[in-house]
Amino acid sequence: MKKGRKHQQGTGARVNGNGNAQQHGEHESWKKLKLVEIHQALNCDPVDIETLRRAAVSEGGLLTDEIRRKVWPKLLSVNVYNLPAKPTKDIRENHKDFNQVLLDVRRSMKRFPRGMRVDERQVLQEQLIDIILVVLQKNPALHYYQGYHDIVVTFLLVVGERMAIAMVETLSNHHLRDFMDPTMDSTKHILNYLMPILEQVDPQLHEFMLRAEVGTIFALSWLITWYGHVLSEFRHVLRLYDFFLASHPLMAIYFAAVIVLHREKEVKQTECDMAMVHQLLSKIPQDLPYEELITQAHCLFTRYPPSLLAKRAALQSRNRSCQLYPTQCISSSSSSWLVGCLVEGPPLPAFWIYCEKRLAQQDCDVAGLASTEAALGDSDITSGTSLSQ
Repeated sequence: MKKGRKHQQGTGARVNGNGNAQQHGEHESWKKLKLVEIHQALNCDPVDIETLRRAAVSEGGLLTDEIRRKVWPKLLSVNVYNLPAKPTKDIRENHKDFNQVLLDVRRSMKRFPRGMRVDERQVLQEQLIDIILVVLQKNPALHYYQGYHDIVVTFLLVVGERMAIAMVETLSNHHLRDFMDPTMDSTKHILNYLMPILEQVDPQLHEFMLRAEVGTIFALSWLITWYGHVLSEFRHVLRLYDFFLASHPLMAIYFAAVIVLHREKEVKQTECDMAMVHQLLSKIPQDLPYEELITQAHCLFTRYPPSLLAKRAALQSRNRSCQLYPTQCISSSSSSWLVGCLVEGPPLPAFWIYCEKRLAQQDCDVAGLASTEAALGDSDITSGTSLSQ
């Protein structure tokens, strides 16, 4: 009788406890099934890449860091049996980007796990510096940008130093290649896909944003850091990296579009003013329904592929430049100052307007914006505040 009552109580918990126990059991069963499918795909000869891609995109992504260490290299076709050697300290000697990389890494403490011992974090920061410098040294055509370290640190924390070098080098020559040009022209072109996507899905929202003249700069730091800089929960960053590694290089801009679409009501209820709309959109809510948004981004990419939007994207800069007064761009050797401001924190509202106008110009070296630093006030990119306020 006691056994019978105990069994009945257990059954009641499954049925009556708001389904929590049953849901937990179903979740664990689904998770085990997905893990089996991933391991079977890894053990195939050759490896079943398509199954791995589907697993990375579908609900839950790759589930654990242990799985990511096995699958991420496969998604990038990295040979795990021929990894680069650990960097030597002479990599830092006379490297043109060393000082900037050092500054960026030193202020990247929030990208490391909470509660990590200071000495452990310092070791990882030194490794992060070396990984970046090695990749840049081996690939002279690649140009460092502020925000790159936010991507590299994610790989370091998951796969370790040597694997991170191999993966980041491959990624930098493919998914991130456009961000690593001498100027921001290619990055600007990718941002130009955002408005055409919105136009296809929600013409009213698109029209509202055009009237507000908000542009797309609010999404720059999302794009060039793969959201690593703007999301506080590392698990959300990892989930997006699963998705992006298994997808087309432009998927990050589709994800930016679904974030804006998700906040459609908020945007339309905001005053139709560039500064107000920019302020709203530049701050990503931390409680986004990530799985839902990933599914939506994947569907939008299928329904409105880049080939369909390419002409509209190409027209974005031309249309905006026709509405602006032409000014002469001042050349500069690096665009890192501008990107640093956009990644680390917003400068003055007036400067946002100036950035948007300069970004809209044809044949403009965006790096020239650095020359306005003296006129508009030095920007403290560590704290994200303007010293002239």
